[in-house]
This record gives sequence, structure tokens and C-alpha cells, in this order.
Amino acid sequence: HDMFSWNVLTPYYKETVTLSKGELETRKDALGVSTMLYLQTLFKADWSNFLERMGLQDEEKVWSKKYSSETRQWASIRAQTLNRTVSGMMYFEKALRLLANLERLDDDTTNDLMGEKFGYIVACQVYGQMKKDQDSKADDIDALMHRFPHMRVAYIDSVRHQRSGQMAFYSCLVKSNGDGKIQELYRVRLPGNPILGEGKPENQNHAMIFTRGEFVQTIDMNQEGYFEEALKMRNALQEFAKRDGPMPTTILGLREHIFTGSVSSLANYMALQETSFVTLGQRVLTKPLCIRLHYGHPDVFDKLFFITRGGISKSSKGINLSEDIFAGYNNAIRGGQVAFKEYLQVGKGRDVGMSQIYQFEAKLSQGAGEQSLSRDVYRLCHRLDFSRLLSYYFGGIGHYFSNVLTVFTIYVVVYLMAILALYDLEKIGDRLITPMGTIQMLLGGLGLLQTIPLFSTLGVERGWWASFCELVQVFATGGPLHFMFHIQTKANYMTQTILVGGAKYRPTGRGFVTQHTPMDELYRFFASSHLYLGVEMGALLVIMGVYSEAGQYIGRTWSLWLASLSFLASPFWFNPLTFDWNMVTSDYVKFITWMRGNSGGASRSWSIWWGEENAYYSKMPFASKIWFIIKSVLYLTIAEGIARSDLLRADTTLNQPPIGVSFVVSSIVILFALWWLLSSVEHMMPYPVRRTIGILIAVGLMTSCTTALVEDSNFIRYGLAAYYGIGAMCQLGLLSNSKFVKNFYFVHDLVCGHIIFIPLFILAILQIPHYIQTWLLYHNALSSDVVVSNILRYARKSQESGGTSAPNEDLVEQISELRKVVQKQEQMIESINSSGARPTSSLRQNPSTDAIASLIKAPSREQLDIQTSVGSYARATVTGHSQPGGLRPTLSASTLDVWGEMALGDASTPQGGYQTAPTRQTSSTRGTSDFSFTQPDVMPPR
Repeated sequence: HDMFSWNVLTPYYKETVTLSKGELETRKDALGVSTMLYLQTLFKADWSNFLERMGLQDEEKVWSKKYSSETRQWASIRAQTLNRTVSGMMYFEKALRLLANLERLDDDTTNDLMGEKFGYIVACQVYGQMKKDQDSKADDIDALMHRFPHMRVAYIDSVRHQRSGQMAFYSCLVKSNGDGKIQELYRVRLPGNPILGEGKPENQNHAMIFTRGEFVQTIDMNQEGYFEEALKMRNALQEFAKRDGPMPTTILGLREHIFTGSVSSLANYMALQETSFVTLGQRVLTKPLCIRLHYGHPDVFDKLFFITRGGISKSSKGINLSEDIFAGYNNAIRGGQVAFKEYLQVGKGRDVGMSQIYQFEAKLSQGAGEQSLSRDVYRLCHRLDFSRLLSYYFGGIGHYFSNVLTVFTIYVVVYLMAILALYDLEKIGDRLITPMGTIQMLLGGLGLLQTIPLFSTLGVERGWWASFCELVQVFATGGPLHFMFHIQTKANYMTQTILVGGAKYRPTGRGFVTQHTPMDELYRFFASSHLYLGVEMGALLVIMGVYSEAGQYIGRTWSLWLASLSFLASPFWFNPLTFDWNMVTSDYVKFITWMRGNSGGASRSWSIWWGEENAYYSKMPFASKIWFIIKSVLYLTIAEGIARSDLLRADTTLNQPPIGVSFVVSSIVILFALWWLLSSVEHMMPYPVRRTIGILIAVGLMTSCTTALVEDSNFIRYGLAAYYGIGAMCQLGLLSNSKFVKNFYFVHDLVCGHIIFIPLFILAILQIPHYIQTWLLYHNALSSDVVVSNILRYARKSQESGGTSAPNEDLVEQISELRKVVQKQEQMIESINSSGARPTSSLRQNPSTDAIASLIKAPSREQLDIQTSVGSYARATVTGHSQPGGLRPTLSASTLDVWGEMALGDASTPQGGYQTAPTRQTSSTRGTSDFSFTQPDVMPPR
């Protein structure tokens, strides 16, 4: 009776609600692996438990009318769907019912309290339009409301008046009436269309009027709840009754548990990054710095404080792209205080693919750029004392400015060192500068000290040896390359937003990333932000190495080479099957096809992509263009230095070449003119003629260029100087919106693409790098999926053959080869373990390696018992023991024992939405007495 009341609010747009049969069975990749088959393989033990719980012997019956909804539910709570979020949040209701039962409250009182103390609202702004369009997602949302009677859906409805023809907009709230129908509770007339700015904050704002509790907890679409954590919520709300200082507590921050950490090595990096910020960073920002703000879900707001002071979400277009942080600014300016408690956590899914993480970091960086231009930050910084101002910079936009300054410093250092070497200025008078390469390497090693806080936290939570192994694995699998890569991501988009603007919301997607991404797609994603800079830095470091006379080249440039390598190699290192010969050749064909494409959008044509990628130059103010003009001056400086140097200088006055230089140069010019003419009229020529002429021109150009370089080595130096000189002209041409530079950038992209492809071809021929990549990433799904995908392909073919007839010889041979691959990898790891690395039994598993083992090994007929370990999924181990009374406890993410029937209600009714361990009766009597905990069939209206 005395506890505080609160509502949970989840903004939703058009994401997946419950995976449909079509989505689960559709094969979306070249290997023909469906999402359902992937989940069945990845969660083998869970799938066996599901079949046992449903009483199914034949897997083909899972899509029958009786079991179809349960099958969809099983798959949906293992993906990042609205179904998973709603199922997790409704644990709060079950937890409150259990607490009321323990306090001996009768059922009627408990039912009345449920409506008063807790409510869950999904702000689905397009639900009404979905109903009109007969979208299946609306039916899935209806099913969730019928399943959870205390769930509400708020949406925006539009009605056109017959007489005036104007649209009337309403905020509506609906629920299930308990009889299989949807009942409208409220309809509030709005003065106009409420979606004026950013969609997500507007969605939250229009639904705020339907929250009835004293506090509001905002939960995102990619989160979930745990039952044992829900039991603590009653205590957590009492934090608002405490006063740690002169100001009231208005925001309660909670810890997040990243449940996608084991999906891939990239997801593991994101989980560690979240641990570093969400736990360590926010802990320090709260005390002693006193400047923790609101960084997103799952914080709990004092609703009465916020709705009288501007609401929890600012939604102006562009400027409020990161709407969460502005609630924190508003709170700090208006006298609120933020608490942060770690005894309660909420599950959260993170991005698991390279492109998804890239878009996520870009969105945050653009949001930080817009924040730095907002009046909220201006007002906050004018009202903070100096110490808290420095703390705010450290914990806010200063992080992104630091990334910009880091990349800018790298840029300045590389160009300065190259120019000093080119113009022979690496000395003071006649005395050469003494490099401090050794000291630089020593200082770089001190950067490892920054891992100590994370090492300490993981040591307390997981154990010191596990913490050490985790950090070693991060370094061994290329973690430093990943984090350096995203320093440039943040710097690029932060700079672009400040200079040009154009911040926008970037939907990152929440699907499974298990397959190889083609090279042309990676190039489109990362060329402008990373690949160009990586090639530019590498070229300058080579020029510096050629001209420098100061010595200690490695000591001075190792960190710069590492940065260049991270910008160029990270997208390909974290891409499965990168060093497979068949994939490299297929990617090369796709890349060349994309470069030559003329239509079909940016994904099919380089020309269209280039126009979209560089469109922002035309909108750039002159003050911003100054930075790019300076860059052009640097290009000209490098070009002049190369042209004046003695590199490959040859005297042709004494040795006349057999073919005149003027003739060779004229031939090159004529052949380029013919190439341009062919490209303009090729659509009118038959394919054999066009192809033959193109080959002749290409051979002529290669022969002429080779002849020029062999006869006069000065052309090599002139060519390098001309490349930089043309680059300067093209940079200025982009700023002036000139079209002629497009052809030069086409040549530049061809050069950059081949700079990347040549090493890939060499490494693919060697084949060893392919196994090294697989071995280094063995404990992560990115490497395991290389094997999993092939095994899934075999499983699909076996499934299509009916599973009864004997598989053909090719498939048997294929699976035997895959067995050998996995066994070889296991032997390599065991040999390292036997040499003293660590015991084999302590190897940390993940679902992908379990899937490999379960598919390759022969099926066992012994009974399965599911045992879960902390931070991991259920794994099957052969055992024959059971707990007294037929109940088995399971360890949750926060290591609390949760007994199936007590936590989840009456176990006699199968609930496909929950992961309950199957019970076994050891005797005719139950171990517990007469305790029962049931949920009423009919909920009271609110």
C-alpha cells in the first residue's frame, strides 16, 4: 500500500513485434540459412526443451495451428523484438503479485493494487495506421495486449472531417477488454499533428498524459527485464524519498546488462565499452563529480518534477537528435539531482555488426555536435561552478572533441614530418634533429594503464584470471584496431556536423549479423570517413621513409602506421571469410561491377553514390571551406616537394630513348581521349565491338605508361607530384561544385580499391591468414559462424531431403571436412593450454561454439539437463540428478536463484514465452506444502 507507483514507457515505431513464420523461414543469404534454422542451431538445448515442453516428437508440427504462436514466441524472445521487451517488463507485475502474496494480501486487494502501482504503456504512434493497413504487426501488438491485460498502447489517430476536409489528430489509449477485443479508453483531441520534430521524443511526449504513476521509467525497444531484478524495483523507488544533498532526487539511473556480448567479438567489445561507461564512468560522474546526467534508458524519472518543467524529451528537429541528454541538461539547470544505483539492472541489446556499430557511433557523434551548438549547453555551462564544468566536459561532449583533436593531431604530425623530410628541414643549422623514437614507444606502452579500471571491475565481477583472459582475448582478436577505428568515426561525424550540419537519426537495425559483407558495401560505408584517410596517411609515411635522414623511422612512426592500418584493415578483419579465396574473387567482381554501374541507386552505381556522398560540399558555408582550402595547399606543398626532389632523377640528354618521349606522351593523351569518347557512345555499340575496343585501349594505355616509366624514370617522380597536384585541384573543384573532378575521383577510388584488394588476394593465396583469423577469433561467433554457416548449409540440405534418406556422398564429405577443421582448431587450443596457458576446462564457451559441437558430435540418447552459467546462455550437459521436489533452480544474469514455479506462476499451464526448466516428479507428493501463486484471468479496468 505504501510503495510508490510508476509506469514503464516504451517508444515504438515499426520494428519487429513478433517474428512471423515468413521471417523465420525465409533464407536471406547465399548459404540459404533461415533465421529459424540459425536459432535452432545456436540455442540447441533451448529448442529441445521447447519441443519437450510442447510434447512434440516431430519438429515439422511446430508450424501447425496449435503450436505456431508458441514457436513464434520462442524465436522472438531470442531476438531484439518488442515481444522480448514487453515480456521482460511485465515481470514487474509478476514480482509485485509475488510480494503481495508473501505479505498475505488477498486476491481482490492485490488486483486493485496492480492498477494503482504499475502500468506499462507502449507508445506506438503508427498503431492506428497499421490497423487501417491491416498490418500483421498490429495483430501481434493486439496479441501482446491480450496476453498482458495491464499493457496499454498509445497511438496517434487522424480523422478527416467531412465538411471542412481538415485532418483532426487524437492521442488514443487502448487495451484488451479480456474477451479478445481491443477497447479504447481515452481519445484526446490535439491541436495538430504532434510529430513535428524528431520522431522518438515526440512519440514519448504524446503518450506521457496516459501515465498515472508518480514516476516514469523509460525503456527502449532493445531492452528486456529479469524477474529477480523486478523484485528490487519496490526498494529502488524509495531512493526518491532520500535526500543526499540540498536538491531532490529527480532521476534514478540504473545499470544495464548487455545480453548480446557473446554474439560476436564486436558485440563483446561493445559490451565491454558499455561496462566501462555505464558502470565505471557513471559511477564516477555521480560521486564525487556530481555531474551525471541522463544518457538514455533505463533511468526512472520523477514525473511530477519533469512534466512541470518541460517534459522528459525535447524534440526539435536536428538539434535534439540525442534527445535523452537534453532531459539531463533540463534537470541540472532546473535544480534536480541524479542518483545512480547498481543493485538493479535492466537487460539491453547492443549492435553486433561492423556497419551497425558504425551507424550507432555516427549517430552519437552527430548528436554531440548538435549539442555543442545548443542553447541548453550554453546555459548549463554558464551556471556550473568551475569544477563541475570541467567534470561535465570530461563526461559529455568533451569526449568527442578529444577524438577530433586526436585525429587532427595525427593529421598535423604526419604532414609535418613528411614536409620536413621532403624539403630537407630535419635539422637545425647543420645539426640533425635527434628523434626520440624509443621514448615514444615507451609512452605508447603506458597507454595500457588505461585498461586497469576495466581489469579491476571484471576481476571483482568474474574473477581475476577470467578478467586477465578477457583483456588478453580483446587484444589478440584485434580490439585496439576496432577502438582506434571508431575514434575516427566519432571525429569525422562530429566535425562534419559542426562544419556542415545534416545530423539525422540513423536506424541501425537489430537483426543477426552472421554472414560475409561484400567489399563494395564496406567501401560505400567506410570510404569517405576511414579508407581515404588511411590511404593518405600510408602514402605520406612511405614518402617520409623515402626522404627522411633522421633515423629511428620505426620508433617515430609505429603508432601512425597502427592508426593507418586500423582505418584500412578493421572493416575487413572483422568480416567473416575475408581471406577466403572464393569470397575475395567474388567481392572483386562485385566491386568492379559497382564501379562501372550507371543506374539502380547508390548500392549499384559508383556514380550515384559519389554524388550523394559529396552533396554536402555545396551546402558548406565559406568559413567551413577554409579548412579544405588549407588541405589543398598541403597537397600542393607535397607535390612541389616531390617534383623538386632528386628521387629517381635521370639525365636523358646523353642517352636518347629509342621511342621519343613526346610520342609516348601524345599516345597516352590520345588513348585517354578515345577512352572518354568510348564511354560516351558505348550504349550505341554492340557488346563485342565495345568490349574489343575497350581491351585495345586498356592494353595501349598500359604499354604506353610502362614505356614512359622505363625510358625516363623522371616520369615516376612527375606522376607522384601530379597525383597530389590533381588532388588539390579536385578538392577545390568539389568546393566550387564543379563536375569535371568526378572522373579523377573515379580513378582515385579505383586506386584505393586495388590498394586494399592486392593484400587481400595475397593473403587469400597463402591461406594461412584465413586459419589464423579463425583461430584468433575462435571463442567468438564471428569466427565460429564461418563453420556454423557451412554446417547450417548442410543441415538445410539434410532437412530438405526429409532427414530420413541417406545424405549424398558430397554432403557427407563436406561435413567430414568441417569436422576436421573444428577438431584441428580444438587441438591447437588444447596444445596451447597444455603448455601452461590455462586449463581446458576453464575455456569460456559461447552459443556458437556449442552449436558447432552439438551439430558435429553424434546425438546422445542420455537425458539432458540445462545448466546456465553467469553471463552465458543455457548449455546442455549430460546428467541424471534432480533437485528435491522436482524443481531445478536456474541462475539468472545477476546470479540469483529463480525457482521456476514460484517466479512464473502455475507451472501446469505451459507458457511458451518463458524459459522454464522442465520439471520431473520424483514422488507423488510435492516438496513444498500448499503454497500456490496464480494470476487472475480477468484484470480490473483502470
